[in-house]
Amino acid sequence: MSHKAPQTRAGQATAPGEPQGFLAELWDAVSVRTVGLIIGVLLLQIGFILSYVGAFHRPTPHRIPIAVVAPAQVSGQVVGKLNRIPSAPLQASAVGSEAAARHLVQADSVSAALVVNPAARTDRLLVASAVGTSETTAVEQVIRAAEASQHRSVTVTDLVPLQRGDGHGLTGFYLVIGWIVGGYLVAALLGVAKGARPATARRAIFRLLAVVPYAIISGLAGAIVVGPVLGALTGHLVALWWLGALLVFAAAAVTMAFQVLFGVIGIGLTVLVFVILGNPSAGGAYQAPMIPPFWRAISTALPNGAGVDSVRRIVYFGSHGIVGHLIVIGIYAVAGAGIAIGASRIQRRRVVGGQPDGALL
Repeated sequence: MSHKAPQTRAGQATAPGEPQGFLAELWDAVSVRTVGLIIGVLLLQIGFILSYVGAFHRPTPHRIPIAVVAPAQVSGQVVGKLNRIPSAPLQASAVGSEAAARHLVQADSVSAALVVNPAARTDRLLVASAVGTSETTAVEQVIRAAEASQHRSVTVTDLVPLQRGDGHGLTGFYLVIGWIVGGYLVAALLGVAKGARPATARRAIFRLLAVVPYAIISGLAGAIVVGPVLGALTGHLVALWWLGALLVFAAAAVTMAFQVLFGVIGIGLTVLVFVILGNPSAGGAYQAPMIPPFWRAISTALPNGAGVDSVRRIVYFGSHGIVGHLIVIGIYAVAGAGIAIGASRIQRRRVVGGQPDGALL
């Protein structure tokens, strides 16, 4: 058996074990592709810091919806004063009765309701801490300051308090993040084990089908952990189970789509969507009305925010208003699966046709 001596990049043979030049050895150890991936990781790292600090460094209330109950002769004046507060922290609107205001708060149609009593010096503020403690606290602070400027005071009544195990209302956020992390990690694992790009569209379908039982089991596991095990979010196990299954599958399908389109870079794009953009805008520590415009705009347009708000509404608000969120998550699931299958079919045709097996885009 003959052995060929290694070739340098200039085409000259070197004896086995013979040291190469420093630059040649560095070039062999760190390729252009590796450098590109390192730069990509650096950009993701910077993006992570920028997104989280940008979203959370200065939480400020913005147009938080609030109902106002007051006699007709003063209702318009109260609403106008609240809406003219500098920086527009509140978006006040008049309602005809306290019963109507209570219904709006309990359905999460407004974040709070101010019941004005002109015959006394004290008004009442009806809130739902289940919408998020940062948002509720911000409303209370703004209303107390407004009342103090009129030499009045306010008492606060919590109509929808947090469950005892749901400290600061963060359980739903961490539950959703756990589901999404599981979804994209299982898809990434399949890519690492069997190749980022399935050999055929049929193989892509098989991978997606393999995710289905994982999504169902992990959805159930998450619901059991926060419910029967820890007692953090109780009484809604089945609804949370299937919401979790949908979120896990959506995250996995999107990850597969990115991998088929972009290869290993697709994992980085998954991190960009779900971690760098999705987590800070999801409404965990600070709800959407408390974060800057960009993150507020994308909040429920991503599965993270749609999932977190769905959990809140399922547990505390009788599932009112979750249909739109389910549609958003479903679109990610269907689009991700469709792109993964379609792009695999195109990739197969390119390989059969003798074209390089590179990224589609």
